[in-house]
Amino acid sequence: MYKKRETFLPYAVPLIDDEDINEVVETLKSGWVAKGPRTIEFEKRFAEYTGAKYAVAMNSATAALHIALIAGGVKPGDEVITTPITFAATANTIIHVGATPVFVDVDPETFCIDANKIEEKITDKTTAIVPVHYTGHACDMDKIRAIAEKYDLFVSEDAAHAIDTFYKGDLIGKKGDCASFSFYATKNICTGEGGMLTTNSEDIAEKARVMSTHGMSKAAWNRYGKGGAWRYDIEYPGHKYNMFDIQAALAKTQMNKLSAMQDRRKEIVKKYEEGFSMLDGIKLPPEADYTTHSWHLYVVRLELDKLTIDRDKFIELMGEANIGTSVHFIPVHLMSYYRENFGYKEGDFPVAESYFDTILSLPLYPKMTDEDVQDVINTVTHIISNYHK
Repeated sequence: MYKKRETFLPYAVPLIDDEDINEVVETLKSGWVAKGPRTIEFEKRFAEYTGAKYAVAMNSATAALHIALIAGGVKPGDEVITTPITFAATANTIIHVGATPVFVDVDPETFCIDANKIEEKITDKTTAIVPVHYTGHACDMDKIRAIAEKYDLFVSEDAAHAIDTFYKGDLIGKKGDCASFSFYATKNICTGEGGMLTTNSEDIAEKARVMSTHGMSKAAWNRYGKGGAWRYDIEYPGHKYNMFDIQAALAKTQMNKLSAMQDRRKEIVKKYEEGFSMLDGIKLPPEADYTTHSWHLYVVRLELDKLTIDRDKFIELMGEANIGTSVHFIPVHLMSYYRENFGYKEGDFPVAESYFDTILSLPLYPKMTDEDVQDVINTVTHIISNYHK
């Protein structure tokens, strides 16, 4: 018989243990808390992990996305193609460089950007594509890179969800122009806030290092350390986007646990798949044969034609049962700024809009116990059973 949880299960909680805490404390005791040796070490380690030649640590994936576009040569007046199913930062950073975001509807199977619809949106103003590896599922990068090569476009991958996502056997970040990762509190690696830009271009890497630290010459981070030079140059009117050593200390120990944390995410996904496999009224997340999912998010779709309630009511009932959920994402083109400034409206991207109306994200994080997972399964099953047509 179904029984409601007695305590609230948060939608997402980072896994922070004594190893993480001790490393941060050691960093505080070291006296070097700004950008320093731990940040440099983390950059090298993340580059080795992804297989990219270069990695530049920043204070957020948003910063990395912004710097990537600048370093890639995107200018005011340009157009940049991306997807409406993403967090607003993806599109906002396009606007920050003075370019116009041009949305392409999502693929009806993967809900990543539909690579087959990109070419029809290309104009003589298009200079870049920002594909989003949504939920940790890779985009069809072969098609996207072929289009980019054909039209000489820069590709900046939004990999905020894609730590440990593989595309045809390679980790996201290993190939292509550049990729931007997130270490936000809910991500597969947590530094509180934080991000990383990976690239195989020495030019992009050097520009990113300069532009993310006020435009200061690249060695200036060590100007207060032994052997550091006080004299520096401003090479570009840059931004204050760099990561600092307290974040990097946490990143170090989080990286140590990444494999184990990913294994736990996969265990939870397997339990969800088994628990929901025979449940009529819900569709499980896809995983195309070209990708290995990072399972940053577990987004299910409700078959609303089989239910007597809508998605919002479903979320309300989950909350009443003491289980947190979320929605990823409200399509960006439906936000007021994008409606008012770019003329977007309902009906412009029917696949994205239909998808949004049916989705909710269930808890998925390594700190969940088997009992937590079973509570989620039981509650979803209970609600669908009670409101099935």
